[in-house]
Amino acid sequence: MGDNIFDAIDETIHAKARLGIMSLLVVNGSCDFGFLRNELQLTEGNLGNHIRVLEQAGYIDVQKTFAGKRPKTVCSPTELGLNMFKQYIEGLERIIQMAQSPNTKR
Repeated sequence: MGDNIFDAIDETIHAKARLGIMSLLVVNGSCDFGFLRNELQLTEGNLGNHIRVLEQAGYIDVQKTFAGKRPKTVCSPTELGLNMFKQYIEGLERIIQMAQSPNTKR
């Protein structure tokens, strides 16, 4: 990571929907597709695209099974995803602290 405070903002997580997905997964450990769709109020296609981005980045694990005859998709954060989310939150906290500090350079 460089010296720029904004380098901590991971573009993979930063998108609103992906931040929502990661937040729910970190809090709950794992979530099924329907839960994520309902909580985030996304269309199936939109949610599927965001899940794909996070999976390709290695941030989440996606398990596809069947519950009876119905498909069931369950997502859970990977170790990498948990670490990257933690770094992302820490980066936001640094930005907030910077914004709340009095500017002594004026």
